[in-house]
Amino acid sequence: MTIFIFGEAMLEYHTRGGAHGVQYGGDTLNTAIHLSRMGHDVAYATAVGADPVSDALIAAWAAEGLNTNHILRHPQRSPGMYAIHLDDKGERSFLYWRDHSAARDMFSLPEMDAVITAAQKANLLYFSLITLAILPDDGRRKLLDLAATLRQNGGQVAYDSNFRPNLWANFAEARMWSQRAMAVTDIGLPTNVDECQLHEQQLSEAEIAARWTDSGCSEVVVKAGEKGCLLSRAGEAPVHFDANLVTVIDSSGAGDAFNAGYLGGRVAGMTAQDAIAKGQALASKVIGQYGAIPAMDT
Repeated sequence: MTIFIFGEAMLEYHTRGGAHGVQYGGDTLNTAIHLSRMGHDVAYATAVGADPVSDALIAAWAAEGLNTNHILRHPQRSPGMYAIHLDDKGERSFLYWRDHSAARDMFSLPEMDAVITAAQKANLLYFSLITLAILPDDGRRKLLDLAATLRQNGGQVAYDSNFRPNLWANFAEARMWSQRAMAVTDIGLPTNVDECQLHEQQLSEAEIAARWTDSGCSEVVVKAGEKGCLLSRAGEAPVHFDANLVTVIDSSGAGDAFNAGYLGGRVAGMTAQDAIAKGQALASKVIGQYGAIPAMDT
C-alpha cells in the first residue's frame, strides 16, 4: 500500500533551545514520518533548495524511511523556517519565515509532472489546507485534479483542514479552497477549532461532520482536543470517543500524530473505531514529550 503525501517541510527552531534546537517539521511531514515509523510505504512530495541544508534534510527524512525520490530541488529557493514557543501549559505559538519557501513553487517545477504521474497510482493521497495555502492557484488546481484522478483510479484521498489564517489573503478564499478539497476527499480529518475559525462561527462537532459528509466525504473524524473526537460515516449515526487525558508537555503535532495513527490503522484494515484508538494513543505519546516528532528512541 503506497501513501503519497504532499506538503511543506521546514526547519524548526524550538525555544527550549539546546544543542538540538534546530530541527525540522511541518504538519504533513510529521504525519508522513509517523506513518513511515509504523512500517508503511510513504512517499513525501515537496520541494527544497539546492543547498547543503536541504541535502541534510533529505538525508534525515530518508533515514526515517520516507521515500524521498519525489522531493524536488528548486534552484533559487530554500526551505522555510518556523519557531515554536511553549507556554507553561505546553500550548504552542508559532513564528514563520516561509515567503520564499521552495515548496510554494513545487508545482511549477518541470519535474513535478513525473511526481504527479507516480502519485496517480498510489493507494492513498494525503494533504492539508496548509498544503493548499502555500501554493498559487495553479498549484492548488493541479493537486485537487490529482486527487480526483487518483479516486477514479481506485485510490483514496485524505484531507485535514489545518487552518493558518496568515497564509491566506482572506477567510473567503480559504473556505472556497477547503470546500473544493472536501469534494474530492474520502477521509476527512478536521479539527473543531480550525473549522470554527475558518467559518467564523461556533460549530458543534456534529455540525462540522455534517458539513463534510454533505460535501461528499464518506468518513469524517472531527478532532476536539481534550473533548475527544467524533466519528461520522455516511448513512450512520455519529459516534463520540473520549480523549486519553495525559499531562501535556508540548502540544505540537498532536493532530498530525492522530492523523497518522488513524490513517495507518485504516490502511492496515482496522475498523474506524480501532484506528481512532491507535490515533489517540500516538497523539497521547507525542504531547507527553517535547517536539512534534519525538526521537525514535522515545
